[in-house]
Amino acid sequence: MGRLEGKRAIVTGAGSGIGRASARLFASEGAQVVAVDRNAAGVSETAELARKEGFEILALSADGGSENEVVDFIGKAVAHLGGLDVLFANAGISGGLVPLFEQTVEHWQEVLRVNLIGPFLAIKHGAPHMVKAGAGSIICTASVAGLRANAGGNPYSASKAGVISLVQTTAASLYGTGVRVNAICPGLIETGMTKPIFDGAKERGTEDKIGQLNPLRRPGQPHEIAAMALFLASDDASYVNGQAFPVDGGLSSSLPYAGKMRVG
Repeated sequence: MGRLEGKRAIVTGAGSGIGRASARLFASEGAQVVAVDRNAAGVSETAELARKEGFEILALSADGGSENEVVDFIGKAVAHLGGLDVLFANAGISGGLVPLFEQTVEHWQEVLRVNLIGPFLAIKHGAPHMVKAGAGSIICTASVAGLRANAGGNPYSASKAGVISLVQTTAASLYGTGVRVNAICPGLIETGMTKPIFDGAKERGTEDKIGQLNPLRRPGQPHEIAAMALFLASDDASYVNGQAFPVDGGLSSSLPYAGKMRVG
């Protein structure tokens, strides 16, 4: 029996990267899954990959930062699934690395709309179904950029710090309901969002330096974040609530240093 056997799950940002890996893993562990992404082609490909693996995933196209579209996809998902046990609000954008004095209000508004208001809307409209059932797990994708500086642009980092606070405050707001809310803080993960970083390193011949700042000295892969999402979605995490977990190879556990440290 899979770790999510009998559970009903929604995964946003499931058209690629972490969301795609998580939707497929959830399905392989027994969950009924609805995958959502504003990239219709991407989320359809996720569902097709799952079908080839022997699992059924319903693909829906929607903008997670639009309240009308969130209401619509959650309504469709709940009708299809017959309820809701797991909600992984993973959709997000990077916003790029725009110099501070060149950033516009519109740029900030769009990053916050997708990265912070999106998870809020998913919780606002998804959690009531869980509260009614007396249990559920909500997972949000934050970032190590929400914990420390120099891991992302200003609006991106602020939005992810907001996600961490959103998880903490909504866990408190859902006091006594049986609904858990947690966040994952990925480090540098090889996804579509980070593709420019990896492509640039390949062009310069410096691929071996990607991820060198963390103790594992490598970048992460989407399936490694999906594994944490699976844990938080499962009953194994039944007493885990209101927390933000770095999954970053140890990056956020230490201060920056220059050169090699001696071992032994």
